[in-house]
Amino acid sequence: MWIVSFWLFPLVSACMWVAMLIAMLVTWVTVGKPHYASMDTGQKIAYISDVGAQGLKPLFIAGSVVTVVFLDLGIISERWLRHAGQLVPNKGKFDKGCAGASIFFAIAGAAGLILLSCFDTLRHPKLHDGFLALFIIGYVISAILICIEYLRIGIFYRHEHRILLASFFIKLAFIIIEVGLAIGFGVCTGSNDTSKKDPGAILEWVIAFVFTGYVLSFMIDLLPSVRTRRHLPQGHKHMEMSQGGSNRNSEGVSIEEPLTYDSMGPNSGFYRGQRV
Repeated sequence: MWIVSFWLFPLVSACMWVAMLIAMLVTWVTVGKPHYASMDTGQKIAYISDVGAQGLKPLFIAGSVVTVVFLDLGIISERWLRHAGQLVPNKGKFDKGCAGASIFFAIAGAAGLILLSCFDTLRHPKLHDGFLALFIIGYVISAILICIEYLRIGIFYRHEHRILLASFFIKLAFIIIEVGLAIGFGVCTGSNDTSKKDPGAILEWVIAFVFTGYVLSFMIDLLPSVRTRRHLPQGHKHMEMSQGGSNRNSEGVSIEEPLTYDSMGPNSGFYRGQRV
């Protein structure tokens, strides 16, 4: 059914993430853009971590937990649906290994976000920075492994299921954009020049909102598993296409099965197109 299905996991994750970011940004602006204790001298724009270390820390923790838990449930569901035949199966041990490793790094990234929200930048700056690196690196590596998996199965099923390659290119775009932004963010935050702190804060907010697109991309992966009156799950459709291709004669002409096997009717005495 469309109402309750696995595609809701990334949708809930993305909605929670965006709602949390907007609430934190609007709150900081509406209270007069205060200069928090965790901000550097001369810094005018607050980082997400600066806002999250103050009165909105409970929201930061709760939003981070819900976001990564539902995102990782979506990633795990994709692997399970391929194994269960709801989505087209993997084609070898290598892409199955990539899928399994992507789950491991996604869980590591999730742990990084949860821990950085708990160990805030005001009271635990070093731990916070370490968990931030774990969050970014974990999900980037997970995305790379998922791209490898989707490239392999997308090429194999390129004629029947083009959505696989579409998902690959979306995730590849996310990797390229996020890595580029993360490099710029690292340069700005690691510099002793205070004039680069504000650009670093802007980059952090942009990175966070772009991450929403990556989360939503898993809806594209999970929607084909939905069964409705007019739509078969991707894996079932693929199986039917494979079985349908086997009922062909030596000239490649499809041979229909008889509707009945009794001795009455116009198909009497025939089986698989041959007189018996």
